[in-house]
Amino acid sequence: MRVGLISDTHGLLRPEALDFLAGCDHIVHGGDIGNAAILERLAQIAPLTVVRGNNDREAWARAIPVSATLRIGTVALHAIHDLKELDIDPLAAGVRVVVSGHSHKPACIERDGVLYINPGSAGRRRFSLPISAAELIIEAGALRPRIVTLVGPDAR
Repeated sequence: MRVGLISDTHGLLRPEALDFLAGCDHIVHGGDIGNAAILERLAQIAPLTVVRGNNDREAWARAIPVSATLRIGTVALHAIHDLKELDIDPLAAGVRVVVSGHSHKPACIERDGVLYINPGSAGRRRFSLPISAAELIIEAGALRPRIVTLVGPDAR
């Protein structure tokens, strides 16, 4: 299974992000989506799980949850926009992967048997941070995360 991870599009769904997500079995968007059209386009690629970000305040976003837990095969994933607002104990809840956004900083770390992945920002460049997304390959219960820079440093 290939799970595409994207966050902080802020209304911009880059062609490079669409190319990267092509062929995914599932997509998780970590919030700060920007508009409903982005979700419609991502849902054309693969089944989609979405959480609302702090900037998703318009009427179209009201029904989007602030967090979501899903199971892909034997692996439970929990998505939340701002990791500081995590209100579960992932390990106690049986969650192996926590997907977040908000900081725009791509990161992948494992703590106490839980993998925390922030795919970074796939939308407009913030500060000098990379424009990125991530994937999580799940094979026989094993996890292989990968963060990918989508465009070069001169892109806006």
